[in-house]
Amino acid sequence: MAAGSARIVRYLLFAFFGVMVLYFMSSSSIPRPPLPTTSDLPSWKGDQGKTHPGSPSGEVSAPPPLTVEKIAEKSGAASPPAASAPALTTPKQSIDSPLISAHPLTETSGERMNATFVTLARNSDLWEIVKSIRQVEDRFNRKFHYDWVFLNDKPFDEAFKNVTTSLISGKTHYGEISEEHWSFPEFIDTDKARRVREDMAQRKIIYGDSISYRHMCRFESGFFFLHPLMQKFEWYWRVEPSIELYCDINYDTFKYMRDHGKKYSFVLSLYEYVETIPTLWDSVKTFIKEHPEHIAEDNSMKWLSDDGGETYNHCHFWSNFEIGNLNWLRSQAYTDYFNRLDKDGGFFYERWGDAPVHSIAASLLLKKEEIHFFNDIAYYHVPFTHCPTGDQYRLDRKCHCNPKDNFDWKGYSCTSRFFETNNMEKPEGYKDQQD
Repeated sequence: MAAGSARIVRYLLFAFFGVMVLYFMSSSSIPRPPLPTTSDLPSWKGDQGKTHPGSPSGEVSAPPPLTVEKIAEKSGAASPPAASAPALTTPKQSIDSPLISAHPLTETSGERMNATFVTLARNSDLWEIVKSIRQVEDRFNRKFHYDWVFLNDKPFDEAFKNVTTSLISGKTHYGEISEEHWSFPEFIDTDKARRVREDMAQRKIIYGDSISYRHMCRFESGFFFLHPLMQKFEWYWRVEPSIELYCDINYDTFKYMRDHGKKYSFVLSLYEYVETIPTLWDSVKTFIKEHPEHIAEDNSMKWLSDDGGETYNHCHFWSNFEIGNLNWLRSQAYTDYFNRLDKDGGFFYERWGDAPVHSIAASLLLKKEEIHFFNDIAYYHVPFTHCPTGDQYRLDRKCHCNPKDNFDWKGYSCTSRFFETNNMEKPEGYKDQQD
């Protein structure tokens, strides 16, 4: 009993001393540090908003905080007067070219376009095309969920279909190319075509001895847009295996094309190998004489020729990337153009590529303002890179390309000529990326 009373007394003494200690601490004259004010906060720097390894689907892992101004901007209300504290966001850098500044940073809602991605691939391309799909989905399509059409000269196997379908946010479609569109047409002398391939192989012309490459170029030039799976679509974005997209694309590129009256677009341009198209321009001039009604006013002949159309300077848009209008490719003008070229046999008697075929058509059959350069779609296809010119431009779009790799302003690129043809001002900093 006595032991229990002693224990209670000890507890009471401990409690008393504890209360006294708290009292003296709260009454102490030691100054406490003041709470930080807005002016003490560091400015917003570092890697906020960047994609980090392991973040799902390229999602932003640490976005910058919304300011009052940004909230007002989203709601459409007027912004309040600026506070005296320093801003927590980096001011935007203006881009001189009207063509470039027209691209919106963000626009993920609204009307859905009748559009699709389209890829020509074989079953053996699976693990290279999935790299491209991942790039396109992470940078663009996870926000828009557009369909994807895959075409092959053989049936796709289940592994190809299962893997690609699992990665694509839109619907997938798989089609086989008809023999008519992937074979020698009856008007081609196959012995002559064989001799041409043998000669090109000896001269070591790239793909010079390939039959399948010629079928591919002819198909891409004149038939992909006629495939039954493509018939229901109005717009297409061509994607090839092993490409990279370096910047976020937060607006609907198809809608942009429609709203701004564009029918064909590119990101890279260069000169074609002369040995592959020695008589292509002769066929083009024949077409011009036969169908002057198809040649557009205010066309881009100046981009194609230095002497008013007498000769071809070999400039072309690199067609492994294209966003374009399918109805234009199905038009009578383009049909007459392709049929003229096809009958002349250059896809087999030489090695005409779909890139110069598309480029010449766009430059002659469309008005200059109907062709668009997507500066903000940073792109790589071996061996060339398009990396947008302008430091702030790249930061705003979370780009990860090295501007030193940008091909646009190099001597072998035709993009500088495109700007000059269209009287467009080149973006600030382009001289730093020249040879």
